[in-house]
Amino acid sequence: MSHNKTTLQPDAVVAAPRLNVCSLAVAVRLVAAGALFAVPTAHAQQAAQGGALELDATAITETVTPADDAVTEGTQSYTTRSARTATPLNMSLRETPQSVSVVTRQRMEDQDLRTINDVVNNTVGVSMNRYETDRGQINARGFKLNSLMIDGVPTIWEQPWSSGEIFGSLAMYDRVEVVRGANGLMTGAGDPSASLNMVRKRASSRELTGSVEASAGSWDTYGTMGDISMPLNQAGTVRARLVGEVEDGNSWIDMKGNNRQTFYATMDVDLTPDTTLWFGLSQQDNEAKSPAWGLLPVWYSDGGRTNWSRSKSISADWSKWDTSTDTYFANLEHTFANDWRAKVGYSYSERNSDSYLMYPNGFPDRASGGLSLPGTQAPFAGYYGGSYKVKTTQYDYFAQVDGPFQAFGRSHDLAFGYSYSKQKFDADTRGYIGLGAGFDFNSNFGHSIPEPAWGGLTDSDASKTTQEGLYAATRLNVADDLKVILGARNSNYKKDRMGSKLEAKNEVTPYAGVVYDLTDNLSAYVSYTEIFLPQSERDLSRKQLEPIVGESYETGLKAEFLDGRLNTSAAIFRIKQDNLAQSTGVFIPNVAPQEFGYEGTDVISEGFELEVSGELAEGWNASAGYTQFKVRDADGHAANTIYPTKLLRTFTTYRLPGALNKLTIGGGVNWQDSIYTYAVNPQGGSEKVSQDAYALVNLMARYDITDNLSAQLNADNLTDEKYFDMSDSFGGITYGAPRSLTASAKYRF
Repeated sequence: MSHNKTTLQPDAVVAAPRLNVCSLAVAVRLVAAGALFAVPTAHAQQAAQGGALELDATAITETVTPADDAVTEGTQSYTTRSARTATPLNMSLRETPQSVSVVTRQRMEDQDLRTINDVVNNTVGVSMNRYETDRGQINARGFKLNSLMIDGVPTIWEQPWSSGEIFGSLAMYDRVEVVRGANGLMTGAGDPSASLNMVRKRASSRELTGSVEASAGSWDTYGTMGDISMPLNQAGTVRARLVGEVEDGNSWIDMKGNNRQTFYATMDVDLTPDTTLWFGLSQQDNEAKSPAWGLLPVWYSDGGRTNWSRSKSISADWSKWDTSTDTYFANLEHTFANDWRAKVGYSYSERNSDSYLMYPNGFPDRASGGLSLPGTQAPFAGYYGGSYKVKTTQYDYFAQVDGPFQAFGRSHDLAFGYSYSKQKFDADTRGYIGLGAGFDFNSNFGHSIPEPAWGGLTDSDASKTTQEGLYAATRLNVADDLKVILGARNSNYKKDRMGSKLEAKNEVTPYAGVVYDLTDNLSAYVSYTEIFLPQSERDLSRKQLEPIVGESYETGLKAEFLDGRLNTSAAIFRIKQDNLAQSTGVFIPNVAPQEFGYEGTDVISEGFELEVSGELAEGWNASAGYTQFKVRDADGHAANTIYPTKLLRTFTTYRLPGALNKLTIGGGVNWQDSIYTYAVNPQGGSEKVSQDAYALVNLMARYDITDNLSAQLNADNLTDEKYFDMSDSFGGITYGAPRSLTASAKYRF
């Protein structure tokens, strides 16, 4: 079970700052800066002259922030009226010719979804392969996803160095929009899997409002969260919002623990009735205690199968993985008299991690617990320590203009914009240190292995990536019941990594869709989208392969009922990944050191999807969907088999009527089919490692004690199903969580 640790590294950081004095000081400055906007110019001059500051009635004017019908907070809904993740145009889910799901704020609260990992594992068509305790690979429709969007801005991480991005808190987000298939029009480079767009909460309230929540759950997990919104002037033209969350607890895995802290501050300032400045900051810190680095071995050294307890740890009591993510952003939005809108924005994000890890290499003896690697020299088997410090900074700029225009006697919509992203990645190591092999893997060995004496930091990996794109999209109202959506993006991409270079110039990504209204509630659609991804492999003539191109074809039906409170869809899709590098098995002539040549091949995913989300009846919310597809390589063989190809996602809540209307009950089932890979058995030969199909049952109940106070109980994996994820081609597994309970109380004011 030997891993190449130079390709399985974590993202690293300087000591995680947590909710420190510096962050709070910045937040205070943020609020104080906003307060300056609260005083009109004439009053500011009066104050400067030492006069008494008076607010006369004419100075207090009611301004109304433009309504955002995509916001889900406060709607108590499981759907939304519009989304912008698939295109820059503001369209309803029914009007969007692509599969779109929205995890709303109400759904997060009902199901107690606290992290990105929770959303992925409860959203139609996407899943998580959690190959370690703190790392995982998001996938959709058979392809990887290595980018998350925040307010439409892609944030990319190096998957081999990932360090807990999948466990980012949802406390600061109003909703998560998920577009499945290729989405190159909005993201630029990437895979034809899906886009997860996390949309931040806004400071929109013109009166003091908020909530305080406390929770306690299995494995001594405790959490608190506060969320407060307030106006900073009498007119409500300057508004602020603060969100804070702290979670601390252990795990079902021995020694494993986690402490996560999240802080978010934002302000909306109406400079005029038509112009709003929106800015803020966020900080997320995570301290992972005794995280796994690697997987539990599937086989003993004699080739027999293992059957570990889910509490089995492969870590040490000194191992830790501290991470932090700090983000600063600012946006300026203006609405013109002709209903055209313009917005510009900037964001800066810095991710750090600092890790001290232990990796057991080999297969344990069934009796003694000693590690060995049959067929290799004994010194290669045993326990190793690795320590890494990683820093990633990302700068993003964007500008967009959109609005209606008249042509041929009809009104149409147009949007165009520009985005620029620059990312710097740097990884340093303190060494990869042998710790010996004389420990009993079958016992609780993590408490007996001493921490090594770490050395100084040396360079391990580094890269610089820049991407820019010009895009445009239009929706043409060809007829009352026929809409045509056309778009294109021109992208430039460049990545320099340790002396190698990836580059794509003027890569054009098209988007096309047609929506036809069959009735007032039902539409048929068809769409074609693309996405590209540069690759470093070369062919036998030494030429770098052209970028991988992902193509998505989709057709289906969408329906909208109850004035948009219920959305349903049925889709058939075909995704083709063109020019994916595949080794020829032949060395490139006259190249030293020797290097295999590659050629492009195609991988195809074909399937269908059904989904319903929203209000089925008064007090009855539901989100349910089923996805089924096949992924084949150029030879017709199944590909990416560690990802499930059949997924069922369901969850529903019902508020009881009459005298019992203070009680809301709910539940759901998440089911997936079997997954597998092939790995080398220590006694020789390739053997199939598989996880059978399984279902996880989740329940909830909430009781409104008063109009402001409620208590809630959530049960996850109620039947205590034992299941695992795996890493491709390695004989190792990571178990999922057993049954757990969480009790919480929430006070709203």
